[in-house]
Amino acid sequence: MTKKPVAADRAKFLAKMREQLLEMKAKLLAEIDSTLRAEREGNKDEGMDTYDLASEERDREINFILSDRERVKLKQIDDALERMDEGTYGVCESCGLEIAEERLEAMPFSRLCRDCQQDEEREAKSQRRPADDEPNAYRKVGSTDADDDGA
Repeated sequence: MTKKPVAADRAKFLAKMREQLLEMKAKLLAEIDSTLRAEREGNKDEGMDTYDLASEERDREINFILSDRERVKLKQIDDALERMDEGTYGVCESCGLEIAEERLEAMPFSRLCRDCQQDEEREAKSQRRPADDEPNAYRKVGSTDADDDGA
């Protein structure tokens, strides 16, 4: 039984990942285009009452938030494709070790290996204010510190 060289396996894997990233990018661009087209067609306000206009405005805000997420994801995909061109794709930016293929298949634009990603998340969590982690740290709308102290 002969075993293929590891480098050839990695090259085949990287080619598969490039194809997957390009498919993700094309799908994302098509979704963005479809959303923009639907929004342009929906901008006809005649015959709409106040509730319809408010509902449409809410939908526009949701689409804006989603398009921000889509833009971030698109940037991550482009960055991953750029790293492929540079030959640094699949290498952890923190420790320099290869990122596991399973991780790259799950998140093709990963920049960090699992261990470094966990370290970064722990660090970010420790930087948060304690109130951010408290489950009941919500405040009544319109309340002030005086309301909390006096009531």
